Amino acid sequence: MVYDVIIIGAGPAGLSAGLYAGRSRLKTLIIERAQDGGQIAITDEIENYPGSLPEHESGKSLVARMAGQAKSFGAERLADVVKSVSLEGGIKKVACAKGTFEARAVIIATGAHPRPIGCENEGRFIGKGISFCATCDAAFFEGMEVFVAGGGDSAVEEALYLTKFARKVTIVHRRDALRAAKSIQEKAFKNDKIHFLWNSVIVSVDGDGVMSSMKVKDTRTGVVTEFQADEDDGMFGLFGFLGYVPNSELFQGLLPLESGYIRTDEDMHTGIPGVFAAGDIRVKSLRQVVTATADGAIAAMQAERYISGLE
Repeated sequence: MVYDVIIIGAGPAGLSAGLYAGRSRLKTLIIERAQDGGQIAITDEIENYPGSLPEHESGKSLVARMAGQAKSFGAERLADVVKSVSLEGGIKKVACAKGTFEARAVIIATGAHPRPIGCENEGRFIGKGISFCATCDAAFFEGMEVFVAGGGDSAVEEALYLTKFARKVTIVHRRDALRAAKSIQEKAFKNDKIHFLWNSVIVSVDGDGVMSSMKVKDTRTGVVTEFQADEDDGMFGLFGFLGYVPNSELFQGLLPLESGYIRTDEDMHTGIPGVFAAGDIRVKSLRQVVTATADGAIAAMQAERYISGLE
């Protein structure tokens, strides 16, 4: 069977594309290797998505409604890992672990993943003190001390969330001022549990089984300070929020990339007829849920126009 559209990725961009494609009566397949929602699925609270629930909108609840809408319009969902793609020609091929699927158009909505902290021994302590998801792992550090690497919106928002669990949260930032939106900064500065290490980078972590020590370097003086976990705790947490790396490995050499992100025009065209990109995977000035859903809608409607031209 040849689908009209295959969407790679089930984050807000992919689900929005699936909704619009299905509503246009296109035979649609959404392929996602992990849980629906991508990054937003692990966000505890969403305040800036238009129409979000006023009482408490989480990423999980918002994504669940998006996925339900896409399904209600007939979009099929496949849990699988995409191994390779063939994008040229009238019929595109997407090779997955469970088989190869064909479509007249492809929408790439693979998003991005957290950037590593970049410190020595980082890999040894992921899941043993180091995390990239406060919503997932904050409860493990109930009553403990935690550190947050980063200074943007995500870092400060997650630091605020961590104060619900940790007794002390320290934001480690390589500059002397945060990059987060002013409204978010104001909340952090008013929170007594949040502290700051300015002009600092984490150079190494260590411990016996779990992370219990960390070395931080002052970027101005070069002085390295070691932090040790409280004896009663035996460990502390380190959460990385230093930005994201685009999930574009599949498209190296196939599509024009800029710093790993796919270049598109304002209508999500990639340069290959019938191939579109939407959401955080593409070059853009603002990566938010609202812009991702808009991208997905545009990509789906452009795919419908493309397919109509083939008939």
